[in-house]
Amino acid sequence: MTATAAAPAFTRPDGSALRVLVVDDEQMLTDLLSMALRMEGWDVRTAGSGFDALSAARDFEPDAMVLDIMMPDLDGMAVLQRLRHSGNDVPVLFLTAKDAVADRVAGLTAGGDDYVTKPFSLEEVVARLRGLMRRAGTALTRDSEPILRVGDLSLNEDSHEVVRGDREIELTATEFELLRFLMRNQRRVVSKAQILDRVWNYDFGGRSSVVELYISYLRKKIDAGHEPLIHTVRGVGYMIKAPQ
Repeated sequence: MTATAAAPAFTRPDGSALRVLVVDDEQMLTDLLSMALRMEGWDVRTAGSGFDALSAARDFEPDAMVLDIMMPDLDGMAVLQRLRHSGNDVPVLFLTAKDAVADRVAGLTAGGDDYVTKPFSLEEVVARLRGLMRRAGTALTRDSEPILRVGDLSLNEDSHEVVRGDREIELTATEFELLRFLMRNQRRVVSKAQILDRVWNYDFGGRSSVVELYISYLRKKIDAGHEPLIHTVRGVGYMIKAPQ
């Protein structure tokens, strides 16, 4: 897994660590998510069932919750309904199956705030949670704008707009996630393995050569006609940094 990203630190208004509750009956998934969220400096608790989630929500008082819809005892929709009925308005990010369109609609209608579909990238989940907590006012950051900047390159995490100089750049979803990860770690070398961990879906079984391919796509779109921002560190990985 990658080191903590160099993005503005998110904290509670009192300066303490944000609390996130991760609820899923797949142990591997909760472990992966917990590791990624702790690397953001957040306090993370997990629950493997709906009833455990309700108990943890009462005791832990999270600032956000990652909630799987499909669970064996009490599904995510029922958990959300009980939370809202008790007056708990914690922001909820639903995890849904790729083809479960009805679940997504029902989850948002029932009071869920956002959703990601399985399999997802860890970077996407972190970004969605940051957005949810920022909009809910539960998180403070030194930079109130959801914009990352490296030199004359800017990336808006909410609108997904990417601009270099005065030119807007269109990126695919994967290119955007890769650029966001590089920019959140600017002036820090990240390896191919770290990029695969955070940018590609957690069950991706492909080879690291896909990273080289997508770095080349980004360079053509970001660096063409400009002084390069994306650099290869031979034998180690990649880094993005502003020109000296």
